[in-house]
Amino acid sequence: MPAAEVVGALGTRFSATPYALGVELHATALLEAARALRDAHGYRYYVLASAIERKETIEVVHAVRHPDTHDTIFLKAALAKDALEIDSLAYVWSGAEWHEREVFDLFGVRFRGHPDLRRILMPDEYEGHPLRKDFPMDTPWGYRPAKTEPAP
Repeated sequence: MPAAEVVGALGTRFSATPYALGVELHATALLEAARALRDAHGYRYYVLASAIERKETIEVVHAVRHPDTHDTIFLKAALAKDALEIDSLAYVWSGAEWHEREVFDLFGVRFRGHPDLRRILMPDEYEGHPLRKDFPMDTPWGYRPAKTEPAP
């Protein structure tokens, strides 16, 4: 559970909406909110980045932790599926660099200002983003169940 005063401060300054694990922000406020968490509130440890595909949007989620209080807060920003670009947090927390590359690789979200945005898990020539719900399964890259022999 994130600290109520931190959630309140983000709500006041960035019009963030609280939810159980943190706050939801407009994508344009994410970078400044991250800097405020680091500089004004002491959240120095980067935990993770992930994404969640919804019907109309893809939500980008970052989690950071305060090293003294062990308080973790999640920052969530929703992106329209036809505008999958958001500011990178790699220069706020260097630990975000590989996590953002993974979100780019698997969901196709581009991180503006990222120092090395390229695939991290899939081959360079890989087409598409395999965690997207519209990823075609009948491609050479798609899932194919293993052939099994019937039991004797």
